[in-house]
Amino acid sequence: MRSVRTSGSDNPIVFDGALCSHPDTPCPAIRRIQVQARRHTTRLELRYRIEGNLEQILVPPELPPQRADKLWQHTCFEAFLRDAEATGYVELNFAPSSEWAMYQFSRYRTGMSNVEAPPPHVCVHRGNSELQLDAVVDLVTLPWLVHAQLKLALCAVIEEADHRMSYWALAHPAGKPDFHHADGFVVTIR
Repeated sequence: MRSVRTSGSDNPIVFDGALCSHPDTPCPAIRRIQVQARRHTTRLELRYRIEGNLEQILVPPELPPQRADKLWQHTCFEAFLRDAEATGYVELNFAPSSEWAMYQFSRYRTGMSNVEAPPPHVCVHRGNSELQLDAVVDLVTLPWLVHAQLKLALCAVIEEADHRMSYWALAHPAGKPDFHHADGFVVTIR
C-alpha cells in the first residue's frame, strides 16, 4: 500500500493498494483486486480493478444506474468512510450492474439509515480477464465529511459461479469477515 500526495490546483491525495481475501474465503479465480482512491476538495473518486478468470465470477449484467439494497449479496465493491474524529460512518456500495447504495451509521452497525443523495457516477469497463469499476461520489451530499480528514475501509465482495462468496479488504479484523469493523479503516485521506 502507498499513499501519495500529488500536485494540482485542489491538491488531491491518492491511495493505491491491493485488497486481500479473508483467509476463510479464498477465491482462486481472482489474481488481484487493485483499488485506488483520490480525493478532490468535494469529490471522492474510487477505482476498483479485478484481474483473473472472470468466467468463474458472477458479474451482474449492466443496468441503468439506480439505488438498490443488498448489493453485498453478489459481486460488488464497497467503501466505508468516516471523519477521523467520529464514530459514525457511511457505507457506499457499487455493483458492476451500475446499481449503488449509500447508508449512514451512527456507530458500529447501529443507527443505519439511507443517505438521500444524488446518485454517484458509476462507470464499468469489462474485458476478458479484467473488470474495472470507477465511482465518483460528491461529498457535498455528505456535508459533515467535506472538510474532514477521512478514514477509509476499501472492500469487495466476489461471488463465484458456484455461488461461493469471498470477501476482500485492505485489512481484515480477527474472526469472520466484517467490513464495518474499525480495524478495517486503514486509509487516511486529508
